[in-house]
Amino acid sequence: MKLVIGNDHSSVDMKNEIKEYLEEKGIEMIDVGTNSTDSFNYPISGYRVGKMVAEGKVDGGIAICGTGVGISLACNKVDGVRACCCSEPYSAEMSKRHNNANVICFGARVIGIETAKQIVDAWINAKFEGGRHETRVNMIMEIQDTQKLKAAEE
Repeated sequence: MKLVIGNDHSSVDMKNEIKEYLEEKGIEMIDVGTNSTDSFNYPISGYRVGKMVAEGKVDGGIAICGTGVGISLACNKVDGVRACCCSEPYSAEMSKRHNNANVICFGARVIGIETAKQIVDAWINAKFEGGRHETRVNMIMEIQDTQKLKAAEE
């Protein structure tokens, strides 16, 4: 498995710990974030993570900022990305199982490192269930691609 990880200035330590944690599990990590605690604009890392995921260069992405919210918004602006901001492992698991989330986001100022590891593990280990969830993911992608949802206009 190969993942991309990106971050802003508020989450350098957490990014490095998560990166090391996953590398110890044999997961190849590509770091597109900052290693400086000087102010860094999270949309840069969010875009980089999203772009690599959307282009199929990696199997998924992890994006971290202070809350996880801003960087998830940036990731989600890249076509083909379904980024989910989570503060606990259940939502991370369900984001993959039901929404086929290809990027997981969280906040270094919101959760601790052990919770971050649990979130990452839950997301990595979950499998997309398809079925009725495939229909819903396709609707999300229809909105992205057309700025419309036929089912909502009927």
